[in-house]
Amino acid sequence: MSSIFGSQYTQLIARRVRELGVYSEIHPFHYSVEHIKTAPAHRYYPVGRSDGVYEKDAPKPDPHIFDLGIPILGICYGLQLFADRTFGGKVNPAARREYGKADLQIDSHSDLFAGLDATTSVWMSHGDALSQLPDGFEPIAHSHNAPICAIRNEKKKIIRGAISSGK
Repeated sequence: MSSIFGSQYTQLIARRVRELGVYSEIHPFHYSVEHIKTAPAHRYYPVGRSDGVYEKDAPKPDPHIFDLGIPILGICYGLQLFADRTFGGKVNPAARREYGKADLQIDSHSDLFAGLDATTSVWMSHGDALSQLPDGFEPIAHSHNAPICAIRNEKKKIIRGAISSGK
């Protein structure tokens, strides 16, 4: 299940996930935990938006989704939202915005990046950056411009990557 926070890439991400043979639906971010529990997709993919997570009225999903035991992949705004607002990390405006093709350096090839080369081309579109990891998370990828592009928490089955749209 993909959750919409306003990203222009939501449809593209959902299509790519489907092309990998994974069932995917797109829903608004505010769906309840009860709805998520009964959805046919047993994963949760929150994707980006153009505003920063530190904005006063930044949208966020029900925090109890982390109690469901389902895999969660936060992409860009999802990474920043969960790292900053849910688990105590820190997101700040980046020193330099990153738009377009970038080389992602993979630091860990388990989970999300299994089978990929050490460097892979990705599309970046963001002006914010995760500047402090939340407790219990480890970095698993970086780019020249962003020292933390993807993180994971193996215990909670949460993987987050900044490989889509965002502020």
